[in-house]
Amino acid sequence: MAKLNVNGKTVDVAVEPDTPLLWAIREQVGLTGTKFGCGMAQCGSCTVHIDGQPVRSCVLPVSAVKATQKIVTIEGLSSDSTHPIQKAWVELDVPQCGYCQSGMIMAAAALLKKKPKPTDRDIDAAMTNICRCGTYQQVRAGIHRAAEITRGAAAAKKA
Repeated sequence: MAKLNVNGKTVDVAVEPDTPLLWAIREQVGLTGTKFGCGMAQCGSCTVHIDGQPVRSCVLPVSAVKATQKIVTIEGLSSDSTHPIQKAWVELDVPQCGYCQSGMIMAAAALLKKKPKPTDRDIDAAMTNICRCGTYQQVRAGIHRAAEITRGAAAAKKA
């Protein structure tokens, strides 16, 4: 039994200590937005945030996560899909098949938190997720659009 803080709620999960966090989130917590892709931390479909940092959950054992660490999944990014990344993804119709997109969105959200006005080089360096459909240009455009949305919201608050 382990305690995890997932999307602001403390949950008990009955798993072996070496169980990957991905499977605890999907099978024990019941949040299936985080996807299994490769099982080797290569593709990024399983990306979640732990204390604000993007982490590939398919290779991280539950025993490596402290009960005090905050795990955020795609379901916890925004309760109503109003996160700037989610808005931009919809506005620009970023995904094609969509399978990798929860991981892409989580990686992009972490990037924007760290660099509110990323360059193409920043995006290329941070977005190491694999998209079999090849939507990389749409992802880049979506991140730039999300940065604009965020700056617009910040300017509106100042006014």
